Amino acid sequence: MLNSDVTVILADGEFPSHPTALNILRFCSRVICCDGAAAKLVASGIRNPDFVVGDLDSIDQNLVEELNGKVVHFETQDTNDLTKAFEFAIDSGYQDIVILGATGLREDHTLGNISLLMNYAERANVRMYTNYGFFVALRSSSRIESEKGQQVSVFSFTPDVPISYQGLKWDITNRPLKMWWEGTLNESLGDYFTIEFENAKVVVYLAYMDVKK
Repeated sequence: MLNSDVTVILADGEFPSHPTALNILRFCSRVICCDGAAAKLVASGIRNPDFVVGDLDSIDQNLVEELNGKVVHFETQDTNDLTKAFEFAIDSGYQDIVILGATGLREDHTLGNISLLMNYAERANVRMYTNYGFFVALRSSSRIESEKGQQVSVFSFTPDVPISYQGLKWDITNRPLKMWWEGTLNESLGDYFTIEFENAKVVVYLAYMDVKK
């Protein structure tokens, strides 16, 4: 469930096209664009960025001038633009964050961005929405709202730590997920399921109900 004061970070991957992702983009409180995504957002006609953050190596100078006062330049190359945008959001006091446009186009960027969710979740309420579903990072045992028949995958970033989940078609009890594929392609049996673990880092993916199995 999304809160009312949502900050979107729009990355430069596949631009939102699913109604769920588009509605978040339209009705969120503010949009922070990674620099390469700013032109896509302006061209979409949905809205303009509230801020553009990055090293500015992927944005036209004319657009920088057009968005004068909204562009935040980070020269460091120690982090990617998504993390720069996240740090800006945290420094600005924004705690409810949805990441859009962070998947698709390049698989290496996709994997890197998904893995960053674990770091971000330590400091904010953050989810990542794509055109096919959404990712939630968990730092403790949780009850996850779902729909009956919804496709679910569970990924452990601590492969030696046992986890349990109930309410899915294929439940497990105190079993480590040593490989990413081991928790994939599951299905919710009702309006929620639970995941239990101690000292683990877990990412859950839920597909939109209108996405084919």
